[in-house]
Amino acid sequence: MKKYENTGSKDTRSGFGAGMTELGQKNENVVALCADLIGSLKFDDFKKNHPERFFQIGIAEANMIGIAAGLTIGGKIPFTGTFANFSTGRVYDQIRQSVAYSDKNVKICASHAGLTLGEDGATHQILEDIGLMKMLPGMAVINTCDYNQTKAATLAIADHHGPVYLRFGRPVVPNFTPADEPFEIGKAIVLNEGSDVTIVATGHLVWEALVAAEALEEKGISAEVINIHTIKPLDEEAILKSLAKTKCVVTAEEHNILGGLGESIARVLTLNRPAPQEFVAVQDSFGESGTPEQLMEKYKLNNQAIVEAVERVMKRK
Repeated sequence: MKKYENTGSKDTRSGFGAGMTELGQKNENVVALCADLIGSLKFDDFKKNHPERFFQIGIAEANMIGIAAGLTIGGKIPFTGTFANFSTGRVYDQIRQSVAYSDKNVKICASHAGLTLGEDGATHQILEDIGLMKMLPGMAVINTCDYNQTKAATLAIADHHGPVYLRFGRPVVPNFTPADEPFEIGKAIVLNEGSDVTIVATGHLVWEALVAAEALEEKGISAEVINIHTIKPLDEEAILKSLAKTKCVVTAEEHNILGGLGESIARVLTLNRPAPQEFVAVQDSFGESGTPEQLMEKYKLNNQAIVEAVERVMKRK
């Protein structure tokens, strides 16, 4: 098994901030808009270095999306930033009408996604955002796994023409992907090759999948681990290639079981290669207040849950 090591835990939102700092220096067309959450989105350096390209909109997220759409007409590349709940659910109509429908080059960047927002509770822990955004025609949906990948994705989406939803998180998590690894939108990354089961994970669950694979190896189970950082467009070829070997799959995501990565994988299997699938996801419920660790354990979004799902799916082969 290829070993991925935690080189120093960091929050993914800081990866976004580092990416924005670099973009500010590299691309004069990049502008940033924030809904009164500069510190939370790590916009501090961008604002300090490029005050003329930073717009503090205040707690007016719908207005922020409209302004961003307008800025694209003049050739700017706007990056909007606020919590995932306010980036999607609160402004869905504006995104649909002003950004997606007219194919505007807006980058919707969302921090504090999923349960790991933690103590702020269910009203802030959106678990439906991947589903909302992937249903919009032309919208790319990206969910990164660590600091390095979030920084790389931030840089990559500036060169991608069209609307993008970039999802990342609040807590400190293992940073394990190579700092120099290229980020290719729509291209899955096989982190560990295996022959008995495919584990397809996204976001914070990628590290948990790697930990699960090590535990499974000790049980004599060879697990292939695939990092799906781009949920749309989905790398169907990589998924089908893996399933041709393993004949079963476990999907793992910090999202509602309805509408997320797991359902996208199920569609691919149904149309191409039917196979047993188990889902590690929130089971159609809201979250609650608690530490990220407590919530991930209660809602069964950790490496132990992945191991158990693998044992279930292999019995169905």
